[in-house]
Amino acid sequence: MKDAMTGQMVTDALMMAIWRRGRPKELLHHSDQGSQYTSEPFQRLMADNGVTCSMSRSGNVWDNAAVESFFSSLKIERVKRKVYRTRDQARADVFDYIERFYNPTRRHSTIGYLSPMQYEERAMKA
Repeated sequence: MKDAMTGQMVTDALMMAIWRRGRPKELLHHSDQGSQYTSEPFQRLMADNGVTCSMSRSGNVWDNAAVESFFSSLKIERVKRKVYRTRDQARADVFDYIERFYNPTRRHSTIGYLSPMQYEERAMKA
């Protein structure tokens, strides 16, 4: 969570994800057509790591329904009525929601009522 969306921010985030999770055989990165995602360094990083690039059509929120659903859940389940005194406080709370609840615990009907981590573990074994 930065105060500006830059190509460097998304490049750093993808590098961190690859470092933390490793490189699966197949990986798809889906985003909108923001300049940070179309930047040459980000596109090169994806190509160098075998990441397939997928982008929403301009102005079509339905192309990114999974992310729209995630942000809806984040707002409803965690941040809706909270007031954060600092960006760091907000960042810590969102991190807690994602890393300690959403990914390991929250069940999703579209993936057989498994958490995202459970679904990924099963997919890696298949």
